[in-house]
Amino acid sequence: MAANLATIPLLTPYQMGNFNLSHRVVLAPLTRQRSYGNVPQPHAVLYYSQRATNGGLLIAEATGVSDTAQGYPETPGIWTTEQVEAWKPIVNGVHAKGGILFCQIWHVGRVSNEGFQPNGQAPISCTDKPLTPQVRSNGVDVAQFSTPRRLATDEIPSVVNDFRLAARNAIEAGFDGVEIHGAHGYLIDQFMKDKVNDRTDQYGGSLENRCRFALEVVEAVVNEIGADRVGFRISPFSNYSEAEDSNPEALALYMAKSLSNYGILYCHAVEPRMVTIGEKKECPHSLLPMRKAFNGTFMVAGGYDRKDGNQAVSNGYTDLVAYGRLFLANPDLPRRFELDAPLNKYDRETFYILNPVVGYTDYPFLETTE
Repeated sequence: MAANLATIPLLTPYQMGNFNLSHRVVLAPLTRQRSYGNVPQPHAVLYYSQRATNGGLLIAEATGVSDTAQGYPETPGIWTTEQVEAWKPIVNGVHAKGGILFCQIWHVGRVSNEGFQPNGQAPISCTDKPLTPQVRSNGVDVAQFSTPRRLATDEIPSVVNDFRLAARNAIEAGFDGVEIHGAHGYLIDQFMKDKVNDRTDQYGGSLENRCRFALEVVEAVVNEIGADRVGFRISPFSNYSEAEDSNPEALALYMAKSLSNYGILYCHAVEPRMVTIGEKKECPHSLLPMRKAFNGTFMVAGGYDRKDGNQAVSNGYTDLVAYGRLFLANPDLPRRFELDAPLNKYDRETFYILNPVVGYTDYPFLETTE
């Protein structure tokens, strides 16, 4: 079997800093909207442990850093003691199977409305430009967004501090590290992208200024928990939630070099072909310059299957490949990739329902489908 494994690049071992990974198939962070009242629930113990393997890396769903960070129903947070305690059995379940679990820490910024905010206040952002209503990724619900409040310059350090505290809480909950969510049109991405950021202070204007908030968050988190436990997710080429940049190549390169300077563990980049959620198209852009500029572990995500995942690893394009929808629907995805077994089809209709079992922990394993 060992000889067979050597021929499947995704299933070769990899040393990620202090972590000995037994394979390169990573669970991508996936919002599931089943954390009632923003508190992780017992059913998540089964969900994550089902997908855990000895030496496998899982990234938990986006997790709010504060009471202003939320923009979706029933998403988890990590700013209260109750939330920290609720995460512990989930982390323990993954560790019991020898898995490694990172917490993705998140602030939605303007991708929110007053209904999600404390005391019905306006969501915060780098700007006061509102988002136009958009159809949710389930294709049915229309999300309404409140006009955001532009953060004053002197308020920004307290938001940076929220990320620091969330990182500390994640380590207290037992997580092996954190991934800072700098992608997909959320708060950090809003600061970085010039189609959103219209500030005139030191957090706006030049590329360096627009990336300042992101790198202050990185620095604070690194100082709190150590660079060897920190990842950063970035989507320079995508325009989720109208967060587009006029020069994504320059943004990608500047951030890759800057993140390298902090010595963080990994950079998790979303493929340019993922322009919007679920929309995959061929494009001339590549993450390769970013990969070459970053001196830690490089991870890619965005529409990968077994074949192109293996190809990306074997030709040195990436170290790790994160799988979202395929891993959601196939809790034993690494095993299926090993055997080249058929995959369960995912059901988009149940991605974001509140049910603690359906579309969550009821996808069958290989043994039960044979």
